[in-house]
Amino acid sequence: QLVESGGGLVQAGGSLSLSCVASGRALSPYAMGWVRQAPGKEREFVTTIDWSGQRTRYADSVKDRFTISRDTAKNTVFLQMNSLKPEDTAIYYCTAKYSVPEVTATTNDYWGQGTQVTVSS
Repeated sequence: QLVESGGGLVQAGGSLSLSCVASGRALSPYAMGWVRQAPGKEREFVTTIDWSGQRTRYADSVKDRFTISRDTAKNTVFLQMNSLKPEDTAIYYCTAKYSVPEVTATTNDYWGQGTQVTVSS
């Protein structure tokens, strides 16, 4: 089970930090990541991190603004979001995929329930 926290309402230019805690299994063999879905749109890949924490990838739309990290010992993944824009408004889902280096926008093994991020202009 993946449980996200840290969403909320922020003004454009502000920052938010999301956390995702896994229970019931160790995260170490899993690639982890974040996927978001805005109203009326399909799920969109945001960022991913491999099991070692050394390899990351970001969507072009969030590069240089968002940072993903993980603490395997605490079974937790983090997403630091800076310089937020209204177009970042979406439900953010934590997701995990077993034994591969990256998650995808849709074909992952586990999903959290999502946390709402709203950025006002």
